[in-house]
Amino acid sequence: MYLIKRKVDLHPLIFLMDVVAPRTAKYCEPGQFVIVKIDEKGERIPLTICDYNRDEGTVTIVVQKIGYSTTRMGDMKEGDYFMDFVGPLGNPSELVTDDIEEVKKKKILFVGGGLGTAPVYPQVKWLHEHGIDADVIIGAKNKELVILEEEMKKVAGNLYITTDDGSYGRKGLVTEVIKDLVENQGKKYDLCVSIGPMIMMKFCVLTTKNYNIPTIVSMNPIMVDGTGMCGACRLTVGDEVKFACIDGPEFDGFLVNFDEAMDRMRLYKTEEGRALLKLKEGDTHHGGCGHCGGDEK
Repeated sequence: MYLIKRKVDLHPLIFLMDVVAPRTAKYCEPGQFVIVKIDEKGERIPLTICDYNRDEGTVTIVVQKIGYSTTRMGDMKEGDYFMDFVGPLGNPSELVTDDIEEVKKKKILFVGGGLGTAPVYPQVKWLHEHGIDADVIIGAKNKELVILEEEMKKVAGNLYITTDDGSYGRKGLVTEVIKDLVENQGKKYDLCVSIGPMIMMKFCVLTTKNYNIPTIVSMNPIMVDGTGMCGACRLTVGDEVKFACIDGPEFDGFLVNFDEAMDRMRLYKTEEGRALLKLKEGDTHHGGCGHCGGDEK
């Protein structure tokens, strides 16, 4: 059992939890994720790690109430327990595993869209702790949906906030901020890391391509099972088939086929769609989710 040590409501639909999970906290790195299960009959929910405290043995997750399971999770309180809290899973950010002296030479821009700000934060924090200040763009639909602003201010070199409706910070999309930083402010970046909704990451990549800024994206939005069994997070990267949960979740954004990934995400939501994917993808489909019969092989 895993204790919910702290819970903070960031928005009526978004909440933060510190969960006591010492082994996960000891080994996790920015970029990785956990699978959380409320109780014996609960759904397995993959969630990107937002922060961790190795001394206190806690891992921080940020969750948005979308469906039944995340709404149930939102009703839980400090002092309640999760039945399962499994991780760390997936691969750490390359910024953590690459040679630190080479990373220090890079000018890095992070773009967090909506809930994607949560997995951006531990990477920016890790860089700051190693003497590297990165620029950060936070994008949200409106002021109420801007999260982790104060936390990010403490670790970012420069923080830029933009909202679709102009209710806070700049008005407009994150891509417009990228254009302004490069074209009007003369900023030069060696790497961009973009995490957020699929459509945002797609257009972020289209924008950074114009400036030849290599871009990493996190494909955690398409994960379902989190272990490579269900095939929901299958995507094409370059000319290779990958699975976000075991090969990622981070990939070279210039090589990701976003249109295919978004189409698969739409099809996977229905029984008919899953059957069609199984037919089209054959042996590479990856069964095991219990929905398409692949686990009966």
